[in-house]
Amino acid sequence: MRRLLICVAVCLVQACSAQSTDISAPASVVAGDEATLSTTGSGRASFYLLGPGISRKSDVALGQAIQLHAQDLRNAGAYLAILCSDTCHRATFYVNAAKPTSLTFVVHPSRVPVKLNDAVSGVAFPFDQFHNLALRPVTVDFQLTEGNASLFSRAVRAQDGIAWFRTTSGKSAGALQVVAAIDDLSVRRVVQQVASDPCNLRIKGQRTAAGILVETEPVHDCSGNPVSDGTMVTFTATDASGKSTVDAPIKQGVARAQMTASTAAVISVASGVVMGNELRVGARP
Repeated sequence: MRRLLICVAVCLVQACSAQSTDISAPASVVAGDEATLSTTGSGRASFYLLGPGISRKSDVALGQAIQLHAQDLRNAGAYLAILCSDTCHRATFYVNAAKPTSLTFVVHPSRVPVKLNDAVSGVAFPFDQFHNLALRPVTVDFQLTEGNASLFSRAVRAQDGIAWFRTTSGKSAGALQVVAAIDDLSVRRVVQQVASDPCNLRIKGQRTAAGILVETEPVHDCSGNPVSDGTMVTFTATDASGKSTVDAPIKQGVARAQMTASTAAVISVASGVVMGNELRVGARP
């Protein structure tokens, strides 16, 4: 290693000759392939190979080819070959990633309301068998389906090892299947689509011994999907004594509340920014 560092330093100081008359290499190599470097001259020389994850020295005969083995060229990136006898000469080459054999696919979010613009996005990264990011352009096919219906389909040309998409969520609550594929290589992710905000809230009520029992009709979003249990609904009762409110979660599709008003009252309902109808209830007999 010490001799290698000394040789590299000497090479840099002497501005190692880049002439191909001493050592030459192919412009590029595919990761995991073998490669051949050619040399000229006669006698013995020291050969140094520097690259991502490798640093080695060997003795070679000038005028004969230098064989680089597949295990030496597994990592993509720039390589430097140095040949030293009386003087040092160099050649550079680049190792490109091999054909993609795996696909890293990230989708966001894992849970999304329906019919939300630009709500679902995904990014795909192709890697070869040696875990090199494949920088050469490849086409990634993105497919989004709701049940048996296709929601989104797009072929995206990866740039610098990245392909991505963004789109609107679907109309129906349930599992959204998201697939990224390169040829016969595919990865699947699932996004859970949930109902959006409540829409067209309707309430009904009746007097009881304790006051007024009020409840919503089954709560749906504007696409007709049942709103998730746990969504909060606010009931407001206005009577002669003022206003009172009760927050109630939706359970099994409806929200219920017991209001204490004993005189004639007007009851309204809201959930988030959505208002419902008003209900007028007479005074207790």
